[in-house]
Amino acid sequence: MIKLSDVHKSFGPKQVLRGVNLEVAKGESMVIIGGSGTGKSVLLKSVLGLVRHDSGMITLDGEDVTRAARDPFLARFGMLFQGAALFDSLPVWQNVAFRLMRGQLKRPRNEARDIAIEKLRRVGLKPDVADLYPSELSGGMQKRVGLARAIAAEPEIIFFDEPTTGLDPIMSGVINDLIREIVVEMGATAMTITHDMSSVRAIADKIAMLYDGVIQWTGPVADMDSADDPYLHQFITGSADGPIEAVR
Repeated sequence: MIKLSDVHKSFGPKQVLRGVNLEVAKGESMVIIGGSGTGKSVLLKSVLGLVRHDSGMITLDGEDVTRAARDPFLARFGMLFQGAALFDSLPVWQNVAFRLMRGQLKRPRNEARDIAIEKLRRVGLKPDVADLYPSELSGGMQKRVGLARAIAAEPEIIFFDEPTTGLDPIMSGVINDLIREIVVEMGATAMTITHDMSSVRAIADKIAMLYDGVIQWTGPVADMDSADDPYLHQFITGSADGPIEAVR
């Protein structure tokens, strides 16, 4: 469904992506792992067309993402942003229904509110949360609201950007389980970027290890621990010794 072929991206003299090759099948949950600053977010933004790659090809169902009509293209995606990225000035239900009240997805206000409350219920939040503001919610509740917003328009593809950042281990487990349940339930294609190995094991069908601008290893999550790739092994074990240079 999503294919990256020899994708390069630089910012000035800094080469971030140096020839990324990756395929994500329809209905698959792909998790991209790698340290901070390795280009994971740039890769996602390139697929969305928010960052224009310098060379190579990125396609969605065989169509070049740089040539797709923007509104119909973006309507296929949902995204859970790092830190939830909620609008402080809007109540929770309007955050969830944000896309449903604008553009080609626009619904009547009452209908949009009803959908928002149903999506809040799906992520374990009660209707009385709908009229609260983000500042009145805990970090875990904000993350759930962000997840409800990501699925509000029933997208075909969902991106998750560091979905458990800032959460305690128990809440991280709750969010991971919710993500997995929802992706399977919706039959969505998912791409997640994270360095949280508990998220990897809970969410992934396949994983891809990004380092030094290229995919060093990719394969089923079940093969991760037995893989002989030194980059992958060092990352999942957290060892200071290996081909990945630790910043000291």
